[in-house]
Amino acid sequence: MEPYFINEAIEKAINDYMNSKDKVESVLYNSFLVVVIRMLISIYGELDIINPYQIKNEDAFKNNLMKYGASKENVDNLFELISNFYLIERRNSLAIKREENIYFISVQKALIDLFTLKRLNFDLTENECKDFFDLLYTPGTSNALRQSYNYLNASDIYEVAEYYQNKMLEEKEPELADDKNLLKFDIYKLFNVSIADISKMSAKEIDTLNKEIYKSFDISENAINKDYLLDEKLKEIKMQNSPITTGNGYVDILLIMSVIVTTIMVVVIFSTIVF
Repeated sequence: MEPYFINEAIEKAINDYMNSKDKVESVLYNSFLVVVIRMLISIYGELDIINPYQIKNEDAFKNNLMKYGASKENVDNLFELISNFYLIERRNSLAIKREENIYFISVQKALIDLFTLKRLNFDLTENECKDFFDLLYTPGTSNALRQSYNYLNASDIYEVAEYYQNKMLEEKEPELADDKNLLKFDIYKLFNVSIADISKMSAKEIDTLNKEIYKSFDISENAINKDYLLDEKLKEIKMQNSPITTGNGYVDILLIMSVIVTTIMVVVIFSTIVF
């Protein structure tokens, strides 16, 4: 027998999802493991979840789950939580007295953490956030089966909803100006980059921009006197009243794209949730 994809629980979850996706009112489609896959699809899209499974590429599956900033440890922890949930549920199916499944809450919290990473880096719509929230097992979900399962499994039926609400209040930590390795603003002006543009860029984007600026002036980044050389270039350009352009197409494109990218990377904060 071939090994399971990731683990037995993930394998079953994806198979059950594919077998029930056309029966949205069915018990299977609203069972916990399938809803876990639906939450992952809500975050990453169906292609990123189903395609790696179909080609049996576990590395691609894990990498897709890390694309919004999750660490390998985060992803491996989610897989372990899902597996542990499944093992307890399998025991419960054979037991007379039901064992409390603590992983019912833990899995959902781990998924909320992954969703939060995406929310902090992308301009999600209100409907996208509501759609994800509705998949969670809360008293306010639109599906009666999920409501019932929440009452059956959660010692605190509001715990997941409250955790989600608290995570929605998180904001992306602003980068301090001191964290950015800034050149003189007169240099940036030569490239039609304003102070406002600079403030929108991340430290990494600033470093990339600076590197290309040095390169456009044929100044080595490793030069001990690179700042002096850059100042001399600036004086020379001002004396010649040269046009404000890099002469380097890559740099010009980089500048434009930096502004575009940083503009669309807006953080959406929801301060209240209506149950």
